[in-house]
Amino acid sequence: MPYYHLYELHHAAISPFRAAADATRLYFKNPLNPLSHTPFGRNMAAAAEMFERTTRRYGKPEFGIATTNVHGETVPVRERVVWERPFCNLLHFDKTAGRGTHNEQKLLIVAPMSGHYATLLRGTVETMLPRHDVYITDWVDARMVPLTEGPFDLDDYIDYIISILHFLGPGAHVMAVCQPSVPVLAAVSLMEARGDANLPGSMILMGGPIDTRVNPTAVNTLANNHDLDWFRQNVIMQVPFPHPGFMRDVYPGFLQISGFLSMNIDRHFQAHRDFYRHLIEGDGDSAEKHRDFYDEYLAVMDLTAEFYLQTVDTAFIRHSLPQGEMHHRGEPVDPAAIRSVGLFTIEGEHDDISGVGQTEAAHRICVNVPADRRAHYLQPKVGHYGVFNGSRFRSEIAPRITDFITTLSTRRPDAAPPRANGNGAARAEPPAAQPAQPKARKRVAATNGKRAPSGRLN
Repeated sequence: MPYYHLYELHHAAISPFRAAADATRLYFKNPLNPLSHTPFGRNMAAAAEMFERTTRRYGKPEFGIATTNVHGETVPVRERVVWERPFCNLLHFDKTAGRGTHNEQKLLIVAPMSGHYATLLRGTVETMLPRHDVYITDWVDARMVPLTEGPFDLDDYIDYIISILHFLGPGAHVMAVCQPSVPVLAAVSLMEARGDANLPGSMILMGGPIDTRVNPTAVNTLANNHDLDWFRQNVIMQVPFPHPGFMRDVYPGFLQISGFLSMNIDRHFQAHRDFYRHLIEGDGDSAEKHRDFYDEYLAVMDLTAEFYLQTVDTAFIRHSLPQGEMHHRGEPVDPAAIRSVGLFTIEGEHDDISGVGQTEAAHRICVNVPADRRAHYLQPKVGHYGVFNGSRFRSEIAPRITDFITTLSTRRPDAAPPRANGNGAARAEPPAAQPAQPKARKRVAATNGKRAPSGRLN
């Protein structure tokens, strides 16, 4: 069935009703309309806005970061595209107009190419910007890339990361958020094995599926219960006319957001019920927070079919990286080759996307990273989103990332490794001699000496 075409047809057919609902909302919210001050008017305005928002197609948001604060000084920020390819733009948040960044460490944030736009990491960028020279991968919606540009798969993704690290030069630090943890680790492994002079100073892997055999979540179970042909037959569709990527095979964004919502459907229903109530009660602040979140969350992009299928096969079905079977264009990917790049893994206690231990597994396969250049941190009381955004990220995770980067950049060869403190700071771990195993080993959270739970779902 041409589901993508039916989706586009439905969107076009409902457009007049959405326009009518928006007009109704404006009519009943007009302060000059006496009905707008009555319970009937407020209910009508709330219902019209709910209908318009739930049937809308959300476009790509803007980062919109105009300034940042550096040592108490407000500094202007200019967003520039400094590297460009058909499927990715590299954005630089340039602070040089107000304050030089020559003493700041370059930080490449590799945004997930898993449905949402890179703007989902706006809070991540804002938090890291005051102390780092920040770059981010801005992946392009596959339906906007003409078929003449050719395919884009996991090998191309890894090539893009290596090319960007070459562009940034030696010593840059790379932060992979969720899905890109696998290709970033693969890229650094290849670069180290080749003796590449542009190696990053460190890689920070956050909530990534390095070894999905450990504490499998609902996402992992879905992949394990189906073979690759099932995914090819059920989620791969062709981009319809008149999009620039007409006839390109993709995993559509609208299908992805359906999966995201279904994982916590009760929570989303409750959020929309609360939104409706806030509109009726005139609670503008709460309603605006709902709009801001869902404007971002419901903005999704298509992924190329070849990238999606290869990622599912490599990371979720065959577990190629932790089993030492991953190859890049015929070249073996060997994490044991990494010797000089620092490794910092970060997980959330309640992560229902990448279970506890899946990211920490990187330490078991990067066996030759020195003990004083590696650390792991388990953040209590956060889910997947809280690993890279929110108040706990700002107050507890981001400072540790900055400390890890700064320590690696300034440490003498004979300096002591980082140690945990009573507040749950990052702890250094010696490399293990054994490869990854399906079952997660027991670990102690770096807070209060209590044993961490084994990855319960939200």
